[in-house]
Amino acid sequence: MLNDLFLAIDVGTGSVRAALVDTKGKILAVCSREHEQIVPQFGWAEQRPADWWAGVVATVREVLGQVADARSRVVAVAACGQMHGTVLVDDDGELVRETAPLWNDKRTVDYVTAFEAAHAPNDYLSDCANPPTPAWPGFKLQWLRDHDASAYSKASAVLMPKDYVNLRLTGQIAMDRNDGGASFLMDPRSGDWSRKMIALLGLDAGKLAPLRNPTEILGTVSENAAIETGLRQGTPVLVGGADYPVALLGSGVCRPGVGSEVMGTSAIITAIAAKPLLDPSICNVGTVEGNWGAFMLLESGGDAMRWARRAFDEKKSSYEDIVAKAAEAPAGSDKLFFMPYLTGERLGEHRNARAQFFGIGAAHGLAHMHRAVLEGVAFATKRHINILDRISGAPLERVIASGGGAKTELWMKIKASVYGIPILVPSEPECGLVGCAIMAAAATGQFSGVEDAAGAFVSYAQEIEPDPRWAETYRPMQAFFEKLYAHSQALYNDLDGLPQ
Repeated sequence: MLNDLFLAIDVGTGSVRAALVDTKGKILAVCSREHEQIVPQFGWAEQRPADWWAGVVATVREVLGQVADARSRVVAVAACGQMHGTVLVDDDGELVRETAPLWNDKRTVDYVTAFEAAHAPNDYLSDCANPPTPAWPGFKLQWLRDHDASAYSKASAVLMPKDYVNLRLTGQIAMDRNDGGASFLMDPRSGDWSRKMIALLGLDAGKLAPLRNPTEILGTVSENAAIETGLRQGTPVLVGGADYPVALLGSGVCRPGVGSEVMGTSAIITAIAAKPLLDPSICNVGTVEGNWGAFMLLESGGDAMRWARRAFDEKKSSYEDIVAKAAEAPAGSDKLFFMPYLTGERLGEHRNARAQFFGIGAAHGLAHMHRAVLEGVAFATKRHINILDRISGAPLERVIASGGGAKTELWMKIKASVYGIPILVPSEPECGLVGCAIMAAAATGQFSGVEDAAGAFVSYAQEIEPDPRWAETYRPMQAFFEKLYAHSQALYNDLDGLPQ
């Protein structure tokens, strides 16, 4: 049977993955290839775009070999990729710089600090929809302009990681508006590059790639790319999208009132809204269906449990053992609080925040400590939900959970009870790959739009309802957590000023 498969490609920070997905959204085969992260000095992080392409070639060839007649059955290719990795290419599409600074590269912190000192949020938020942070490509381009002038001058286009893969597949240059909107350089009102933001950062507008929508057809697989990858020449390739909004789509988060929580090392809570939520504490990313994802990030989400395992058990216990121990303590951990700011905060005046336990008494033991860590992450995330609800005026009705933390049943029950709304867990955890297939299905006419495709492709393995008794305990504790959060801020600078 011809034209009954979609090829999904995910260019992640740790690896490239390729998957074949059928027209019902079922993943038939997945292959991956790791690539290294280069750390030239503390706070820097780079990768070689050539390694991404080598991973694409290897994984696509491998996955095509796992399904009969796959080459002739692929109807379209859709890619997503890690955000903010800033790739420079020349007029011929060749790299002018061997490496690209990544989303977690902090070399631009001085540029961010200078921008914050020179500009009040009201002067720029409506023009870019985001507060300044070292992640944004706009600041990376400032650094490249000043510290690698040769590469910057030779560059004719700035691309994101999946855009570079698409260039190698098709010979075409473009960036989707989701990646563009998370650059600090796109006007959220027009969906075009912002002349004001480009001028404020002193950049060259001519180097910015054309902006297009994720589900548009960018081009087709070229002869050279067909030879390298094993794909059929002429196979359509979508513009594709940034990995986070594509994963939102692949988890069914594509309408206002529905939120997403991705719990990995960090914890990212996202609320879908028709327009960006303009506030210095909130970041915004465009979504595939044309809405906006307003999100807030807790640096230590799953990492808090990882820290507790190291600090209390010296890694001798498994995570399952830690959760079982936490379950021995009552809801609320007998009024023991944990502030989970182990690595500070991403935005705001108190990036130097610290973690702490508060309320320790002689009756508290290890079970209380472990449960308080789980509850503390939930309280901190609920604090973010409260901010999003207040600014949007449309409280979240439910949350779709993904990432490693979604596999911990006790943690999910704690969160549902703290949040006061149900949490759903997708049946297929590979949300990014499913999101790519959803885009391809809509782009090729199988569905009228990505929302319909998501409704058909996404199902849920379980729904966790709040426990009424736990919720009654957590409600006043949440208010106390907010008070503790506010009072602690006065101490962080003093703590930093203490002698070593």
